[in-house]
Amino acid sequence: MSEAERTERMGPAEAQLPRVDRTEHDATVADPLEGLIGRLEAAAEQLRSGDLSTDAAATLVEECAVLANRAGTELERRMHAPPPGQGTLL
Repeated sequence: MSEAERTERMGPAEAQLPRVDRTEHDATVADPLEGLIGRLEAAAEQLRSGDLSTDAAATLVEECAVLANRAGTELERRMHAPPPGQGTLL
């Protein structure tokens, strides 16, 4: 994905953050929430490795906050969505 596509898809603030390393599994996940969880787990691994500079770790923590916010938004959306197979009332 080009940087322009990334900015358009995520918004300018989120696109400025470095990308969390993704596994092949994450690229094939159909559920957005599962994808976010996979990205957060990958970030946690990177942070635990101790291989990141202080600045890189701080930036990664910021990206985790963005990802956690998106996961919370997705959970909220699911809480208020009608159960599968049940239409909404007009």
